[in-house]
Amino acid sequence: MPVLNRRTVLKGAAAVAGAAALGAARVTREDHRVVVIGSGFGGGVTALRLAQAGVPVLVLERGRRWPTGPDAETFPHPTSSPDKRIFWLGSAPSLPGLPSLPPFERYTGLLEQVTGQGMSMMCAAGVGGGSLVYQGMTLQPTAELFHACFPEQLDYARMAAEHYPRVAAMLGVETAPDALVESQTYRAARVFARNARAAGYAVEKIPMPIDWDFALRELDGTVKPSYTNGDCALGVNNGGKHSVDVTYLAAAEATGRCTVAPLHNVTGVALAPDGRWEIRAARIDTAGTVLEKKVLTAKALVMAAGTANTTRLLMRAGAKGDIPDLPDELGDGWGTNGDRIYTWTNLADDFGAPQGGPVVYGSKEWDDPATANTVIQASLPPLPDLRTTMLVGYGISAGRGRFVYDAAKDDAVLHWPSNADAKLSARIHERISRIAGPLGVLLDTTAVVPSTWHPLGGAAMGAVCDLEGRVLGHRGLYVLDGALMPGTTAACNPSMTIAAVAERALDHLIAEDVDRVF
Repeated sequence: MPVLNRRTVLKGAAAVAGAAALGAARVTREDHRVVVIGSGFGGGVTALRLAQAGVPVLVLERGRRWPTGPDAETFPHPTSSPDKRIFWLGSAPSLPGLPSLPPFERYTGLLEQVTGQGMSMMCAAGVGGGSLVYQGMTLQPTAELFHACFPEQLDYARMAAEHYPRVAAMLGVETAPDALVESQTYRAARVFARNARAAGYAVEKIPMPIDWDFALRELDGTVKPSYTNGDCALGVNNGGKHSVDVTYLAAAEATGRCTVAPLHNVTGVALAPDGRWEIRAARIDTAGTVLEKKVLTAKALVMAAGTANTTRLLMRAGAKGDIPDLPDELGDGWGTNGDRIYTWTNLADDFGAPQGGPVVYGSKEWDDPATANTVIQASLPPLPDLRTTMLVGYGISAGRGRFVYDAAKDDAVLHWPSNADAKLSARIHERISRIAGPLGVLLDTTAVVPSTWHPLGGAAMGAVCDLEGRVLGHRGLYVLDGALMPGTTAACNPSMTIAAVAERALDHLIAEDVDRVF
C-alpha cells in the first residue's frame, strides 16, 4: 500500500476540488456578431479595424492582463529567478540562458510549450498575445524576398505603401538612440556590431516598438532597470513597449464597440445547425479553475489564437465532425521561420553583466532569396558575468512539418522532419561562427532543445484560406494570425508581416463581408 504524504493528500484534494468546481460551473449562452479568439497581432488588428467600422467585436483571450508602468512588478522579474508567472497552467518551457526549472503551481502565466514530434512551439498567453514576450524586431521584407514566399496577388507594392507603414505607425517603431547604445550595459551590442562588420557583414539598427526614453530614464536612475539590465525578454515592467494590448487593443476598446474578455479559455469551435459559429469557452481564474462555461454563437468567427492553437482547434473540430468539410490541407505547410538560437561565450572580450536589451543591432543577408537570413544579438537576463550573450538567426525556411490528429489525445500533434531546414541552418551557423570569431564558443540551443518562437502555418493562405483569411468553403470563418503564413515570413520576424497581412485583409473584409456575411 503506498504511503501518502501531506503533499500527495493535498494534491489529491485539489484535484477533487477542481473536478467538483468543473462540474458545478454554470453554463451561460451568448450571441455576438463577431467573436475573435486570441488577442495577438492578428486579433488586435481585427478588433480595431472592425470596431472602427462600426462592428461590435468580442475578443476572447485565455490569459490575463499584464498592466505595466514605471517601477511595476507585473512581469516575473528578474528573469533569472523565474516564478509561476512564466508558465501557462503547469507548462514548463526550456528557455535559453536559464537552467532547467522546477514545476511551479498552476497559474495562467505567459508561456506554454506545445510539444510536437521533433519540434516544440513556444506560445504566449495574455492580453496582447506574443507581443508581450517578443523581443520586438519590426522588420519589413524587400519585394524580392516577399514574392519568394507569398502569393503575388498580395500586391507587395500596395502593402509597402499602405499596410506596413500603418503597422509601423501603430507600434511607434524606433531604433535605439546612440546615447543608450554607448552606455556601459550595451557593450555586448557594440561587440556584436564590431565583429560582424569585421567579418564583412553589413550591420544596422533594428526598428523596435519601444519608446527608448524609458530606457534612458533608467540610465538616469529615475526608474528601476528593466531595459538596461536585459530584464525585458518576458515583458517590460517599466512600460514604453508598444505591445498589442496598449496599441491596437486599447484603441479598439476606446471605440466602445470592442470587449476584450481575458481568462476565457476556448475549448472547442463548431458550425451550428443554423449556420452560425459556436464557440465553447471556460471562464477561469488564474489557477485554471473553471468558474463558468460559456457557449457563444456568432455570425463571424476569427481564429487568431496563434499558429499552434488556431490549427489545433480547427483540426479537432474537423476530426470530430464539428466543422465538416474543412480543407484537406489543414495542418500542412508548417514552418519554424528558420529559427536558430545560440549562446556566444566570448574569450576575447568581456560582454559585461548585466546586458542592456532587448535588441539594438542586426545583420541582414538578403541578396539571394535562396539563402536569405537575418542575425541579431539579444541580451541574456541578469546573471553573473558569464562572458556570454545570445545570437539569434532566422531566414527563408524551406522545411515544412504538419499537424496530425491523434484521437487518443484528442489533439493535433506537430510532426517535424529532422534536418528539415539543414541548408538554412548551416548558412546561419556559418555566419554566426564568423561573427563570434576563432575565440568564440558557440552553443546551438535549438539543436539541443528543438523549438521555435516563430511557428507559422497550418492554415496557410492559398491552401486552407484565401488571401484575406477566409477559410475555403466556410462562410464567416476566418484565420488571421501566424497560421495563415506560408511557413516563413521572408527572413523577418513574423510580427510585422502578420499585422500587415491582417491590415490588408481587414480592408477587404470591411468592404466585402461586413453587412453581407456578418
